Amino acid sequence: MQARVLQKTRAYSRRKEKKSMLSTIEAINSAVNNFIWGVPAMICIIGVGLVLSFRTRFLQIRKFPYAMKVTFGRMFKKREASDGAMTPFQAVCTALAATVGTGNIAGVAGAIAIGGPGAVFWMWISAILGMCTKFSEVTLAVHFREKNVHGDLVGGPMYYIKNGLKKHWHWLAYLFSAFGVLTVFGTGNATQVNTITTAIDSALYNYDIISKESASTLNLILGIVLAALIALILLGGIKRIGQVTEKLVPFMAVMYILLALGVVIINFKAIPGVFGAIIEGAFNPSAVTGGAVGSFFMSMKKGVSRGIFSNEAGLGTGSIAHACADTKKPVKQGFFGIFEVFVDTIVICTLTALVILCSGVSVGYGEAAGAELTISGFTSTYGGWVSIFTAVAMCCFAFSTIIGWGLYGTRCIEFLLGTKANKPFMVVYSLVAIVGATMNLGLMWSIAETFNGLMVIPNLIAVFLLSGVVVKLVKEYFAGEGAASTLKNSREEGKRTFL
Repeated sequence: MQARVLQKTRAYSRRKEKKSMLSTIEAINSAVNNFIWGVPAMICIIGVGLVLSFRTRFLQIRKFPYAMKVTFGRMFKKREASDGAMTPFQAVCTALAATVGTGNIAGVAGAIAIGGPGAVFWMWISAILGMCTKFSEVTLAVHFREKNVHGDLVGGPMYYIKNGLKKHWHWLAYLFSAFGVLTVFGTGNATQVNTITTAIDSALYNYDIISKESASTLNLILGIVLAALIALILLGGIKRIGQVTEKLVPFMAVMYILLALGVVIINFKAIPGVFGAIIEGAFNPSAVTGGAVGSFFMSMKKGVSRGIFSNEAGLGTGSIAHACADTKKPVKQGFFGIFEVFVDTIVICTLTALVILCSGVSVGYGEAAGAELTISGFTSTYGGWVSIFTAVAMCCFAFSTIIGWGLYGTRCIEFLLGTKANKPFMVVYSLVAIVGATMNLGLMWSIAETFNGLMVIPNLIAVFLLSGVVVKLVKEYFAGEGAASTLKNSREEGKRTFL
């Protein structure tokens, strides 16, 4: 009897110690997270965006029509990429695959709920600056990339730090890669798989196809299937990743945009009032939210942080995919960075905001909200049947993010340990999908988000130090383009301009 009591006491003590340790980890992580995604980080991201914008004379605005012309022109240009590379279109699709995710649905809803409609305005401001930051990251990634032992093009922040900065800065490259590896399992995989299983479960519950008791078995099966699909795509190499993303991303983006546009068109009478609320709420949020959001700073913070988190401008991750593009012109690929932020934030995030605000659904200002708020905007307009389509969209968004971040993680581990680590990493990364499908991820999500934010620091330092290189490459590019434009009678010169 005494032994049993002693055993129970020890078990209780172990549980208490474990709980205490988890609480400590959670508290430390929360403090670091609040700093990383708080005011200092936002100042740094916006500051670097402003420096780059001024040094390039606001290229993202000045050359926006040209950027759209170049990017759209290359999208519809059918051609095969060389071995170890993607086509420019596949590269941007892979970057968008990782960027356009559930944050575009859930994150925007959260920003509006906490920061009011004015948060959307500040999201636009962050996107305008983010266009230049993303342009610079992509340009540098293509300019300073190299080929690995397998002949694959590799690049990104770790490579433009290594090849563009002096040796005493190289530790930043290893820091970025280490944070990248730690981030991908949570941000890029487990949490996304959890989103997929939740979306499927919810759709099946609504139609009484499964019971809540059988959901755990279904989620395990889904986890195994997803793990197999992820492994199949990633182990197929850079070409297979490009082939999947160039089909998946346009499909999911077009489907979501059409559904969202339908909501806006049906509720078109509300549009003037919504835009009025966005502008007024940006500077006087209490007037729009009835005092629930009284702080101008809160509206700004939520909008800026959500914009940054959505388009990843400043994180440097998207440039890893762009570095794989089969192109000889870094600046020309850089314009895809402008296009990417435009599509992600100005188009998709804005449409999500309009779905919520135009549909007339009740927004609990000052309270946390997520994907359910966006989905309610769709269902209040179309009816319950649209939940199937929103579930499909969320699954596509989440799965594409998994593939994009799988590439990022592979490049980071390769930089740290060499190509021999690639396949074991891909296998482990794929198996994490089963964890994401079957376990509660609370703390894992928070820690991954923190490491995601920590990637910003070494990247922004590098981009700031290499801003002169960006300016030089831009000047050289447009000097060449200008010279070519005067030779209109030369067919060969004209062809080279659009390579």
